[in-house]
Amino acid sequence: MEIPILYEDDDIVAINKPVGIMSHPDGHSTDETVSDWFAAHYPKSKDVGEEQTLVNGTVITRPGIVHRLDRDTSGIMILAKTPEAHAFYKQAFQEHEMHKTYLAFVYGVFKEDKKGMIDLAIGRSRKDFRLRSAQRLAKGKMRDALTHWEVIGETPTHSMLTVEPLTGRTHQIRVHLKAVHHPIVGDPLYAPNHPADLGFKRLGLHAFRLEFPLQSGEKMTITAPLTPDLAAAAEKFGFTGELKA
Repeated sequence: MEIPILYEDDDIVAINKPVGIMSHPDGHSTDETVSDWFAAHYPKSKDVGEEQTLVNGTVITRPGIVHRLDRDTSGIMILAKTPEAHAFYKQAFQEHEMHKTYLAFVYGVFKEDKKGMIDLAIGRSRKDFRLRSAQRLAKGKMRDALTHWEVIGETPTHSMLTVEPLTGRTHQIRVHLKAVHHPIVGDPLYAPNHPADLGFKRLGLHAFRLEFPLQSGEKMTITAPLTPDLAAAAEKFGFTGELKA
């Protein structure tokens, strides 16, 4: 498995995760994951990270993992090489010092406001154990979730957004955009009955930009280039490959 490296120093490696690869094992699939790749390429750091106990009692290791991306989402991930870096970036996420910007291609056009904040708590779907829900009848504990969005391009039938999740709930962006009736193009879970438009054979969501501190105190911004299919679609919305600061 080849994973592009965007940035690397003694403490971290930043990658552009391809679509279709899980961040870490889930106790079910035997497919290679990002954490497997990390342990193989950085064997001295294979014990960096935290274990996780799954619902069925299975304990999985997650080498290097500080945060995760859904299997169907591509883009920037930071992996920690040392225990100190892992602790530093875990705290940075908790204190909202890691600023993530996603690009999302969604169905439909926003008729009025072209930017806003989605403030809807997220629980579990009553219909499908794989899904999360922002509906009132969701089950389990409802967790607060905030997502800022802004339209950066439109066609008559679709919109291209920048999306900034201010919390880190499972499937948050996908659930929130579905809740406001603009699900993400190609989403097999939250828009299964929609056509896979824009030439996509994948979810139209990409972790494009990450602004974050280094342990030295410096600030860094990294962007993850779009895959050819996303780049071709982005051209239809007039996206040049750069975002405003």
